[in-house]
Amino acid sequence: DSETRKLDRDVFNEAYLMHTSTSPQYAIIASCDVAAAMMESPGGPALVNESLSEAVEFRRAMRKVDAEFGDSDWWFKVWGPEYLAEEGLGEREDWMLNAGDRWHGFGDLAPGFNMLDPIKATIITPGLDMEGDFSDHTGIPAAIVTKYLAEHGIIVEKTGLYSFFIMFTIGITKGRWNTMVTELQQFKDDYDRNQPLWRVMAEFIAKHPRYERVGLKDLCNEIHSFYKANDVARLTTEMYLSDMVPAMKPTDAFAKMAHREIDRVLIEELEGRVTAILLTPYPPGIPLLIPGERFNATIVRYLRFARDFNGRFPGFETDIHGLVKGEDGRYCVDCVRLAE
Repeated sequence: DSETRKLDRDVFNEAYLMHTSTSPQYAIIASCDVAAAMMESPGGPALVNESLSEAVEFRRAMRKVDAEFGDSDWWFKVWGPEYLAEEGLGEREDWMLNAGDRWHGFGDLAPGFNMLDPIKATIITPGLDMEGDFSDHTGIPAAIVTKYLAEHGIIVEKTGLYSFFIMFTIGITKGRWNTMVTELQQFKDDYDRNQPLWRVMAEFIAKHPRYERVGLKDLCNEIHSFYKANDVARLTTEMYLSDMVPAMKPTDAFAKMAHREIDRVLIEELEGRVTAILLTPYPPGIPLLIPGERFNATIVRYLRFARDFNGRFPGFETDIHGLVKGEDGRYCVDCVRLAE
């Protein structure tokens, strides 16, 4: 077949992912033995306590800056309990996620079961509240902040709509969080002055010159308005809670894909069709549909949002594994071919 049929790269990659993964990286596995040895007393506990202390000091510094700006101005917040000990790590109970506490947004939780790890810091940007309602005033999508930070030497681990994640790893340089606070303050200054992107994000502009004359604040407002118009915070929650109707076994659907018994279906025509691939938005990196499940209206609505957003804001694309962009620029998904 290789002499008569052109290789479909998207089908090949989908099949390849069934047989390989970046997770079992052997160098990392080997390092587990080294890490276990490093955790032995007395050095291990000292390293852990140092990373915990740095993380908590960062939280205190962020709250101090917030207090200095006051209620009339905006600043970033670090997701966590409202109470933070003035010195030290505080008590174990201070980091528990208790049912009814508004700060975490998880609703009813089993008592004493969930705890926030202080070294994992999620930074919240203005624009979205815990109920999923968008601000009518300041809105700063996290994707813009993280691209700004990347140009200033800070690479963020995970980015959401209005939050991004950093981690205080073991062995971190003491006081390194000062760099993060300084860069966030610089971002605020550039945002408040609506500095043009060519001045504050030169590397990004070199790849996407269409934004050259756009102000930082103007771009934040544009993306924030687009998110708000599509109610994307609720949409991304509802799509995972919507009915996922299985139509066939995942193995059978994957076999259809492997034998090319599939159709590449446009987003507008997806509702009711059976996917032959794994559909996974990043973030959060959780499969939305597995092979053999049917597309519903909510998922199709999200894919339309992603298509329109990607077309309007290149450089900030929503990454969805399984969504294929054709040569004509239209987005499709591989579905099981309908019986004739």
